[in-house]
Amino acid sequence: MREATTDPRSAQKDLVRFVRAVVTHAPVRLEPGEAGVMRVLHGNGPQGGKPLRPVAGATVDEARSLGLVSLEGDIIRPTAQALPFLRRALVGSPEAFQEQHRDIETATVTVEGVRQAVRVNHLESPLGAAARLKEKSGQPFLPPEAITAGERLHADFNRGQLQPRLTMRYEPLLSSKTSGGAGRAADLSDSAMSARFRVGKAMEAIGPELCGVALDVCCFQKGLEIVERERQWPARSAKLMLRTALLALARHYAPPRTDTRRNHAWGADGYRPEAGNLGI
Repeated sequence: MREATTDPRSAQKDLVRFVRAVVTHAPVRLEPGEAGVMRVLHGNGPQGGKPLRPVAGATVDEARSLGLVSLEGDIIRPTAQALPFLRRALVGSPEAFQEQHRDIETATVTVEGVRQAVRVNHLESPLGAAARLKEKSGQPFLPPEAITAGERLHADFNRGQLQPRLTMRYEPLLSSKTSGGAGRAADLSDSAMSARFRVGKAMEAIGPELCGVALDVCCFQKGLEIVERERQWPARSAKLMLRTALLALARHYAPPRTDTRRNHAWGADGYRPEAGNLGI
């Protein structure tokens, strides 16, 4: 059934088109046609199913040899490798392999008082992975205000230069009279000092029982499983502690408004309050 293909680009396009059809309409049924061309049918209709675009037998053989589809009788289904293959093929760039492991979203952040548009990869941090957790009802496990609070804590942590240095410093120390290395209060800018102050206030708002898990996940980029193993917590307990910590942090960043409005009773000209109205 395999046929020689003179144009590799055309053969690749046919392969991508066929795998995409199988993934979209799975399962589909194949029927032999003429001149090595297979009919692709979807569903069960009066003529045996809705016809899709025909495919060459060589393309079907190529998809099977690459492990992209599986054939059982005349029924063909996609394998676990089909969707990553499509992502790489449809991106069409040197970073195709990296793109299938990214969840990019455009967001707006404030840096030094200036709002900027940035591309955020939700798969690059443990907080991004926690943001994809779902309840049994399908609702997000972490509400949006909790994710925003965690990202704000992470930004202040980095701006305050609180991340531990893992490499040696080669620049000479200009001041040898005081002890200590990088990150001394005298070497920090006003913005870094303000960020450290905000991190300290945030930790106080969360409390000593929960601030550790917020720092581990949001700032030190530790996964939930690592936090549970290091702290010897039960399985799947770190996400509950993280949600509680981030909700407390969200209330710290955006305190709930209290109704401070005062009710006023306006009297007409000549109005005099009676003694009963004064509570006497």
